[in-house]
This record gives sequence, structure tokens and C-alpha cells, in this order.
Amino acid sequence: MIGLQRSLLRSRWRAGLLAGAVAALIAGAGMATATNAGAAAGPGPSPSSAPAMPRPAGSAMAAVAAMQPGWNLGNSLDATGADETSWGNPRVTEALLEGIKAQGFKSIRIPVTWSAHQGSAPDHTIEAAYLNRVKEVVDWALADGFYVMVNLHHDSWQWINTMPADRTTVLNRYRATWTQLAATFRDSPKKLVLESVNEPQFTGGSGDAQNATLLNELNTAFHGIVRGSGGGNATRLLVLPTLHTSADQARLDELSATFTALNDPHLIATVHYYGYWPFSVNIAGGYRFDATAQKDLTDMFDRISATFVARGIPVIIGEYGLLGFDRHTGTVEQGEKLKFFELFGYHARTRKVTTMLWDNGQHFGRTSLRWSDPELIAQIRSSWTTRSGTAAGDLVFSAKASAVTSKTITLNLNNTTFAGLRRGGTALVRGADYTISGDQLTLTAALLTRLSGARAYGVNATLHVRFSAGVPWRLNLITYDTPVLRETTGTTSAFSIPATFRGDQLATMEATYADGGNAGPQNWTSYKEFDYTFAPDYTAGVITLKPEFFADVTDGARVTLKFHFWSGAVVTYSVTRSGTAVTGSVS
Repeated sequence: MIGLQRSLLRSRWRAGLLAGAVAALIAGAGMATATNAGAAAGPGPSPSSAPAMPRPAGSAMAAVAAMQPGWNLGNSLDATGADETSWGNPRVTEALLEGIKAQGFKSIRIPVTWSAHQGSAPDHTIEAAYLNRVKEVVDWALADGFYVMVNLHHDSWQWINTMPADRTTVLNRYRATWTQLAATFRDSPKKLVLESVNEPQFTGGSGDAQNATLLNELNTAFHGIVRGSGGGNATRLLVLPTLHTSADQARLDELSATFTALNDPHLIATVHYYGYWPFSVNIAGGYRFDATAQKDLTDMFDRISATFVARGIPVIIGEYGLLGFDRHTGTVEQGEKLKFFELFGYHARTRKVTTMLWDNGQHFGRTSLRWSDPELIAQIRSSWTTRSGTAAGDLVFSAKASAVTSKTITLNLNNTTFAGLRRGGTALVRGADYTISGDQLTLTAALLTRLSGARAYGVNATLHVRFSAGVPWRLNLITYDTPVLRETTGTTSAFSIPATFRGDQLATMEATYADGGNAGPQNWTSYKEFDYTFAPDYTAGVITLKPEFFADVTDGARVTLKFHFWSGAVVTYSVTRSGTAVTGSVS
């Protein structure tokens, strides 16, 4: 449920909760090439030293361990339109579930939105056809051997969120919904798991204390209804979320109190994690998976481990990914993205936390049954069992305007050892082609000259660094020169800067006024959000400034743009808005 998480995290930043981190991020936002990007992308802090709790056979901890890894059937039965195809995905098929099973997943979270398929008060009867369809998909998954999680999904923001002002109406509908679902799934196999509500949130309340009280009331009502329905529900695993499914300590403490009060050994805690927000959406200079982004991840695992896992309470991260994926999986650069998923998977495995990848169709094709990014899923799959070596970057740039020189890349060994360098099926020769000293891999000028050939702009060759464990790390050898932008005119709804990228790739964009103030939306930072305010199109040869950018640009004021590229090049450009007309010029 990426869109909601995006808005919640953005709200936290606007509230100033992470202002100190913003300042630190912006202070360190200078570009770095693969030769000097440092070891910041290495492993984060060690896992908590809290003693591991025993996992007796049949316990909730053991069952949740058996659910790892998990996958979300997103944007299907949780769609808010007339049926499961209303958000663009095809009908769910048995073949899709079997395809996911073949990929090694052990559990499926099936988000379901019920609001468009319910009758009026007081019964709020769920349409029989819709309920039967949900049960059909659930039964397919159970028959395939999956653990299956079913919930109330977008109902959280469609009607449950009005509980502060209309407590009785919301609680009655919530109870009526779960009473029907408990009866429907009463005799389902024990591998069916029920989740009270997705990403609970409330509007119009007095603050966190009231919101925590309301969520406790919902979770407690859910628990009582399901347990009271008998049959398999008497001991069925039940999943309870924190407020907003946040892993902030205050939210964890609130849920912990609910667990203590319920005193039920068949409960699971859940949170969601989409990364450090500036990195996750590529804003505020957060285009690298740097030490700040890593610490956000490891701190999250520290908190959930200490609050729940160390006490023998299992935790499922019910959704994880990057928020930028809701626009384009390229919002975050590939190598930086891979380092995030490598570290995430490592900590999930060592902290004994089960994870469920959010997939609304952008990862595993619903009809092709193929991954859109094989390199990404290979990294994720590898992290289920071992660590992988990575590097400071995956792009090695050589300027066409200069002589070819050797390039040094810092490796993040991540408790592995260097095992060789290959181009396709050919092992490269240590000494002649490369040297290795500790974590410093140097590609010789002779190798780069040979592989660059005629030195055409773009990727000239691809190498793979192999380690003693995990997946190889790809290095793209790129010939580039500083990109060239040209003058143009357009409108606030259609403005694209002609660009000759010359082999380079765009990392981020700054926007400022003549007085030094920040231009465009989110004006607490000069670094604008990738894909939301600007986006490169390498095929068309343009950088598009989006209407959302111009909506917060002062009329008549000259805006200086600084385009930062992954090679380290910075190109300055200016735009001026006059009404709906926009003029762009080379600075």
C-alpha cells in the first residue's frame, strides 16, 4: 500500500519529526563517483545481542518462521472499484499463485477491501459473490501449501479512519464485518492467518493518545470476535498492527500493551517498512543508500526485535519495498536499490523477522509470470539465506574527453571474500586486468581501454564481481561526457528540456531562487523529488519538469536548476514561469 505509506511518511517530515536528519542529509549530499563513494554502503550495526527465545514446535514463533519469505497480492482484491480488475491488474488465477510458489515464497498476504461490497447498517452484509470470490482465491493459495493472510485493507482510510468523530458507527460496522469473515473462515486450515486492519489511521482526533486508544479498541474487538466464533478460530494466528503500521518506538509500545492485555500466545505483531523516506522517494539529496539510510533500517530492526522478538512474540513486516516504486522502479538507482534489499534481507534473517514483499504488479508479471527485474529478485532471494558482497557503486565512468585511466571501486564485502572478476563467462586476470587490496578493487587502464572499444557513449561493457557467497555485483563500464542541455519554451503543463545525455545518468535536481531560497514543492530542501517534480527520458532525449513542480514556482521569478549526474557532472539551467508560459535557458 505504497501510496498511503508515502503520505504518512511525508506528513511526519512536514511535522518536523525528522528535521535533524534532513539537515544532516543535505549537508552530506555532495556527489561521489564509484572511485570515492566510500564504505558507507557496508553492513550496518550488528543485530541486537538480546538472547534468542526458544521456538517450541507449533508455537506462533515457529509458524511465522515457516512463513518466510512472503509476497503481497497487491492492487487486486484490495482495489476500491467494482471488482479486482478496477486498478488495472487482471483477475487472479491459480497459475499466478503457482508461479509465486515456484519462486520460493512460503506465504501470501491477500489484501482485501470490503467497503464497496457491503450493504447498509446495521448488518453491513458482504455481497455473497464477492465473499465467495475472496474465499476461492484464499482456498487456491491454501491448496498450494501457502500460509495465507487476509485483512481489511483500504477500509482503513475509507471509513475506519472516521472513528474519532463517529466511534459507534465505525465500531458497529467493523464488528459486523469481522463477524461475517470469522464465520466464513472458521473452519479453514490453520495456515490461514487473519489481520485486523491494514495501516490503521484516524482523522479528526485529538492526537496519538486517542488514536492509540481507538486502535486498541479495534484490535481487541477483532480478537474477541474471531476467538468467540470457535472452530479453528479459537487458536488461529491473528495479526495486530501498530498505528500506521509504524515501527516508531511509541507505536510499538502501544501495541505491546495490547499484547500484554490480551495474553494470547497465538498473536503476531506487524509493521511495514519502505525505507528511509528521502532515499525511498529520492528527495533531499537522498539518492544514495548511505549511512543515514542504513541506520534508519537497522534502528527499525533493533526496535522491533527488542520490543517483540526478544520476548518470544513473532513479527511480520507485512509490506516492504521502496516508495518510489509506485511511480517507477527506476526512481532509485539500481545499485543503491540492491544495497537496500541486501541489507534488509540480512537483518530480517538474523533478527528472525518474516517479511512480505509488496507487489502491485510491478515486480512479478500477473500474466507473464516473470520478474520485471531479474537482478533485483536475485538479490532478494539470495538474502533469504546468505549475505552478498556489494560495492560503493555499480557505475564506473570514464570521460571520453580524457585519456582512459585506472578506476578504483570500494567493495562492501559484508562478511564475504573477493572471489574473482568476470566478463560473461571469461575470468579476468589479476594483475593485468585488475588488482585487489583489501576492499579496494582497481580496474587497470589496459582493461578499460580494451573493453571500451570505440568509446561510444553509454555502457561499453559489463563486469561481475564474484564473492565467496551470495550473488555477483554488476559493474557497468560507461563512457560519458558532460551532458548538454538546450534552450526551449513550453508551458507549466508541458515542459521538457532537450538533453543530450552523452552516456550519463541523472541522479537528482536542485531548484533555487536568486535569493538562495528553495523553489518548487517541498521547499524545505533544494533537492526535488525524482519522478514527482522532474524525470529524465533517455530515449526521447529530454528532462521533463512536471506540473507539480511549476505549481509551487513563483511567477516571474528566475529559478536556477542544478542537474546532478551519476558521473559527478553538474549542469546548470534556468527556467522562468510567466503565467502558464515557461522559458528555459542555459545558464
